[in-house]
Amino acid sequence: MHHDDEQERLRATLATIAPGTAMRDGLERILRGRTGALIVMGHDRTVDALATGGFRLDVPFTSTALRELAKMDGAIVLSEDGSQILRAAVHLMPDSSIPSEETGTRHRTADRVAKQTGWPVISVSQSMQIIAAYVGQTRHVLEDTASILSRANQALATLERYKNRLDEVSSALSALEIEDLVTVRDVAVVLQRLEMVVRIAREIEGYVLELGTDGRLLSLQLDELITGVELDRVMVVRDYRPRLRRRRSTEEILDALGRLGQGELVDPGAVAAVVGLPSTEPLDSALTPRGHRLLARVPRLSILVADRLVEHFGSLQKLLAASAEDLQLVDGVGELRARGVREALTRLAESSVVDRYS
Repeated sequence: MHHDDEQERLRATLATIAPGTAMRDGLERILRGRTGALIVMGHDRTVDALATGGFRLDVPFTSTALRELAKMDGAIVLSEDGSQILRAAVHLMPDSSIPSEETGTRHRTADRVAKQTGWPVISVSQSMQIIAAYVGQTRHVLEDTASILSRANQALATLERYKNRLDEVSSALSALEIEDLVTVRDVAVVLQRLEMVVRIAREIEGYVLELGTDGRLLSLQLDELITGVELDRVMVVRDYRPRLRRRRSTEEILDALGRLGQGELVDPGAVAAVVGLPSTEPLDSALTPRGHRLLARVPRLSILVADRLVEHFGSLQKLLAASAEDLQLVDGVGELRARGVREALTRLAESSVVDRYS
């Protein structure tokens, strides 16, 4: 299975066993009751082929039923959506040739069953008092809310610092765009900072997922910090990617930036190379923005009309020099909208330059 697919499935599994879910309530009841459990979160012919004995139930899932059934030896099999308990007290016999680094019998069985069937398997250890999720090749041990929150809050503080720095370089880029003084380095630095912020935000999203209902406040804080960041990444790339016939699409460039290692990401030359900009030192080549990024900040202007404006004028400088009458020549821009765009661009230009020199 592809690594990204496996991570996606792990995230989905963690969401179904996060605090606030009936599944998590059942798992914690099992832990408190000092019994263990082995739970297969899905059912098909492969699972049936590994399972012997036990009882066929097909009853609605409840946390208390899970707790009671875990008192018997053997595994519990759930339906794919987790709404039904299909079998209990089942003896699972996975292929013993499947490699597993687990030492305990229950964990080793969980690991092999997850690898052989492709379904997530949850193992509750009575001796070690831990809950572990096995998805494909990945093993993930659930932590208590307090330790996840502690790590999440550290990541949030880091994100705040990075976001402040991003706001600084982003404002500087806006001012340079208006004065027509942008270089490759200026663009690379903004993309670098945007990518760093996105990476930390993804890490925090993982914590939010794992915290379930305990992560609501964290989720709100994260949303507030990263509002507009995704759009900004897209607009910066659209403004500066080369106009070559065989150029990469915006999505391809953003994907390639996402795949840069940490060492490469801190090198503006490596970032510039991914976008297709001149990437040899010094990174002083002049660049002209098309104007997507600045137009995205004009209130109530749809991306469709903004794209038409960029297509018509070709560069931000020509857009800034255009009168309201010039703007009206573009399809979908009436007199009222033309005046609004003209005034908004003037305001943005003035505030950007004032910010830079204040």
